[in-house]
Amino acid sequence: MNDIQYPLVSPPNKGEKVLLHSCCAPCSARIMEILSLSGINYTVFFYNPNIHPEQEYLLRKEENIHFAKKQNVPFVDGDYDQDNWFERAQGLEWEPERGMRCTLCFDIRLQRTALFAKEHGFSVMTSSLGISRWKNLNQVNDCGKRAAELYEGLTYWDFNWRKGGNSAQMIEISKREKFYQQEYCGCIYSLRDMNRRRREQGRPAIDIGKLQYGKKD
Repeated sequence: MNDIQYPLVSPPNKGEKVLLHSCCAPCSARIMEILSLSGINYTVFFYNPNIHPEQEYLLRKEENIHFAKKQNVPFVDGDYDQDNWFERAQGLEWEPERGMRCTLCFDIRLQRTALFAKEHGFSVMTSSLGISRWKNLNQVNDCGKRAAELYEGLTYWDFNWRKGGNSAQMIEISKREKFYQQEYCGCIYSLRDMNRRRREQGRPAIDIGKLQYGKKD
């Protein structure tokens, strides 16, 4: 950690506890360390029924649990209700990345996060989804704000977690922690599309669980 800078941050409702929706350890670790060093009382909420197959889901979840334990931060394991995700995504199977299917996916995950926040006394929620440059930050924030607006007294913290070099620093932390390096967004359709591109490039299909940050083949 000595070579990594950590700016202090403050949530919209200063002093209130924060619920951090996490999509995975590589994306959330940088945010978690910033929140911890800023003295913010927060809990990690892992709810990602989009992730497919279950092997990939468990890899991402268990790695996130392990890092949360290292940070001494509460971790809540949301349901893996994948059938519900598939049912709601019907008709959007061929939407491109960052399209309507992604909006739906963010809505599903952040609405469940908002419900948990309301039921458990959190006044602020945020998400690690927007730190990755693979995601449309405005799309993520719009979904987060809509989810929070469902409940009185709940605010979505639309902090730009990318700024200040955070996107680059998340890679350095991932290398330091030797995180599993995911090669697709998470859902079965992103896996399908990524493997198609790899075939077109003459590359083998994704080997789930193999790649690790900072480790050469």
